[in-house]
This record gives sequence, structure tokens and C-alpha cells, in this order.
Amino acid sequence: MSIHNTAIVEDGAQVADSASVGPFCRIGPDAQIGDGAVLVSHVVVSGRTHIGARTIVHPFAVLGGPPQHLHYKNEPTSLRIGEDVIIREHATMNPGTPAGGGETHIGDRGFFMAGAHVGHDCQVGNDVIFANNATLGGHAKIGDHSFLGGLCAIHQNCRVGDYAFIGGCAAVVQDIIPYASAYGNHARIAGLNIIGMKRRNTPRATIHKIRAAFRTLFGEAGTFKDRLEQTRSEYGECVEVSKIIDFVDAGSARSLMPLKR
Repeated sequence: MSIHNTAIVEDGAQVADSASVGPFCRIGPDAQIGDGAVLVSHVVVSGRTHIGARTIVHPFAVLGGPPQHLHYKNEPTSLRIGEDVIIREHATMNPGTPAGGGETHIGDRGFFMAGAHVGHDCQVGNDVIFANNATLGGHAKIGDHSFLGGLCAIHQNCRVGDYAFIGGCAAVVQDIIPYASAYGNHARIAGLNIIGMKRRNTPRATIHKIRAAFRTLFGEAGTFKDRLEQTRSEYGECVEVSKIIDFVDAGSARSLMPLKR
């Protein structure tokens, strides 16, 4: 275990033997730091925060500070951060609240750039990228492999599907289906995240099916319910399309983001 002599590790904190705690860090009594995790310097880890193996946290990040919620009364809620995550300078992540399930969860291999914020009770998937100052309101759900552009803001209770792309400075107040690309204030879906799919080696035939399903789902003929059933009937055997259909079927507190025409 490498703990700098200027760091403060309070009694009760669990720091793995292979972890590294740099200068001027402060770790609270209920925190857990996993194998090989690195706190570079000036990092604050408070509350019931668990940091997974090999995660690297850069200076002035604050993890586990109380939820920014007026009704939070110091209940024992938690923040769980996965393995191999990179958290850059001044990023903040809050634990959950009793009303929201009690835990904020961050998946594995995420990259959270400077100033990124994850609010209380959020559920963030694996392999995500949050560019500088990307912000989540409480209870947001962010799918695997999604990309949030710089200065974008996701409203409370919104869902962002797997492989979605959100442009910089976008204000998101509705659910974004998997594989979509959204821009603007307020954001609207502008098409599919084709570049993201190609970067992740999605087969060309699969991309064609997703495109065809997208055109059907967001076409102008008939009702949305009818178009959803047509999409299910014609393209539901495609795993990636079924991900979109399941996302729509699940529903949420927010409406579904429409296509910008």
C-alpha cells in the first residue's frame, strides 16, 4: 500500500494493499478503495463510496459527497464506481438517496473528463465517455458505450440508450433510443450514431438493418404505436434493433425524444 504522508485516511476506511493514495487526498471512514486503484492527489472520497480495481482518480475530484437534494438527511446511501475507470480533474459523483434506491452506480472502463458530474441515483453503464462538464441530473440512466459531448446536460429521470451519441452543449429532456445521435437545445435526434457503430466494428449488414428499422420507427405514416409494431415485425430478429424496441417498451418518466425534421 502506498499512502503519501500528507494524505488523510480515516479510521474504518478500507484501502487495498496495492492501491496508491497520493498527496493531500482525504478518504472517509466508510470508503473502500480497490486493488490497484490510484488517487493521484487532492482527491476527496467520502460517504459509502466503493472505487473499483485499477480506477484512476485525478486531482480535485470529489466522490461520494452528499446528494444535491433538499430532502437528503444524511441517510446511509452509497456510490459504487466500477473497475478501470478514469476520472479526471474536478469531476463529481454523488451517492443515491433513499427515494431513488439508495445507490448511484458507475460501470466499468468509463472515461469521465474534467468537470463531469453524475448526480444522485444515476445508473451509468460500461465503456461510456463523458466529455468535459457533461452533467447528469438525478435518476438518469446512461447505457453502455454511450458518448456525452462537452457541456451537455441530461435532465432528471432521462434515459440514454446504449451506443447513443449526444452532441456538445445539448440539453436533453427526453429519452434517447439506443444508437441514436442527438444535438441541440433542446436536443432532438438527428439520425443514428453511425460513426460510433463503425468504431466498434458493427457489421455493415447490421448497420443497414438498424437504419431500416430507424426509418420505419420514425417515419411519418401512421401512429407511433403502429410503426413500433411494424419495426418489431420486420426487424425484431436483429439483436441491435431489439435493443431499441426493448428500450421503447420499457418506458420511463420521460417521453421519447423525436426525430428532428
